[in-house]
Amino acid sequence: MKKETTQEVDVVLIGGGIMSATLGTLINKLRPDLTVEIFEKLDKVATESSHPWNNAGTGHSGFCELNYYPENPDGTVDIKKGVTIAEHFEVSKQFWSHLVEQNILPNPKDFIQPVPHISFVWGEKNVQYLEQRYLAMQKSPLFKGIQFSTDFDEISKWMPLVMNGRDRTQKVAATKIDYGTDVNFGQLTSNLFEYLEDKQQINLRLNHDVSDLKRNNDGTWNISVTDEKNKIDKNIKCKFVFIGAGGGALLLLEKSDIAEAEGIGGFPVSGQWLKCTNPEIIKQHGAKVYGKASVGAPPMSVPHIDSRVIDGKRELLFGPYAGFSTKFLKQGSYWDLLKSVTFSNLIPSISAGIQNLSLVKYLFGQVVQSDDKRMEALKEYYPLANKKDWELITAGQRVQVIGRKENGMGELQFGTEIVYSKDGSIAALLGASPGASSSVSIMLDLISKCFPKRFEDLDVQEKIRKMIPSFGKELNENPELCAQVRIDTIESLKLNEK
Repeated sequence: MKKETTQEVDVVLIGGGIMSATLGTLINKLRPDLTVEIFEKLDKVATESSHPWNNAGTGHSGFCELNYYPENPDGTVDIKKGVTIAEHFEVSKQFWSHLVEQNILPNPKDFIQPVPHISFVWGEKNVQYLEQRYLAMQKSPLFKGIQFSTDFDEISKWMPLVMNGRDRTQKVAATKIDYGTDVNFGQLTSNLFEYLEDKQQINLRLNHDVSDLKRNNDGTWNISVTDEKNKIDKNIKCKFVFIGAGGGALLLLEKSDIAEAEGIGGFPVSGQWLKCTNPEIIKQHGAKVYGKASVGAPPMSVPHIDSRVIDGKRELLFGPYAGFSTKFLKQGSYWDLLKSVTFSNLIPSISAGIQNLSLVKYLFGQVVQSDDKRMEALKEYYPLANKKDWELITAGQRVQVIGRKENGMGELQFGTEIVYSKDGSIAALLGASPGASSSVSIMLDLISKCFPKRFEDLDVQEKIRKMIPSFGKELNENPELCAQVRIDTIESLKLNEK
């Protein structure tokens, strides 16, 4: 193994997914003078969580995902989280629209398609819940035009595959928003990295494994990297480092030894899809239909029958079926979970496990589930499903965050979280949903915390506003702005074209 002399750069991004691609693009647009090194362990970008077969691709916009809308004790529904996620996705679409207009993303059809978003439930209690959710959502401009129905025939027009063969006496309800989207985050990530690779100040290094990172006395960081292809060890000195390595981020964060990472653990959850292999069946469904998760199921396991466009081809998926693996990445190591356990997170991890025994039981049940049981779940959403038309494929690997509470115990958190050092010199992205769909808002928030003086600069603020017209404003409180932003992004991203 050869040893390379130390290289100094401004920024290091670890991981070749949508988060690093987004942050790298924002940095280049706001501060094109900064030198940036991007390291990806595998030989391609977007092969883990950002890959289209490894995620739901909804463009998590809060339109159909019921887990973002908890029911209050009085029967009303809290829409705050859904509103936040919808706001974030509109920010992402504005940024992508800007990049399309700049010809940085040459063809939006490559990564984003229009598709209705539908929420579907059955049973009297669930129907009441969905109606209360609809009544709350229709007051927000972010969900303008949302439709609600309990009429069997009308719902059948929205999603014939789901309703054909269903008992007409079953009490059902659905909501539909026509301006939903399907996003291929893998293609989007690849397009962004193609743009970044052309920049003289930026280098994308594939087959580069980051093994360690240590803080220097002057506040900078030393990053130990191995060029696996050429068998060269490298030492990179940088002023700022972002760890966006998906499930692998926790292991690297622990090596940083920053105080903010103490007590944080991770709980891996794997997934599987049923993929339709019959083109005639695929043609019959043109929507994303989300239902309610089973009791004890993690949010990433909300069942949905999902019309997708992947590499220009229509696909149909159902799932995901949750599972358990000790890997933190799909192409990770079975030792990942054990290696993540430290003295500071041992008690939080154990206590979180005890508090979530129902989840552990649910995951075990999913692991040993038979093909017939999987088909039973599918038939709740597609009554006429035939086993011969579907095959089981492995989805992505997620690591849910275990946070340490003030009493020293642990709490399992379902969501996306960024851990920052006090001095803002390092940040790591942990968690899962909504993740990719909120990538632009998450990365802007990161920049504001890690580069506060630069972020507050009037020139930087003006640059952001040119890319994101709604920057600094809440679309939920500005109906006219919300409507205009929607009109502009639909046109720029060609979402009015089938």
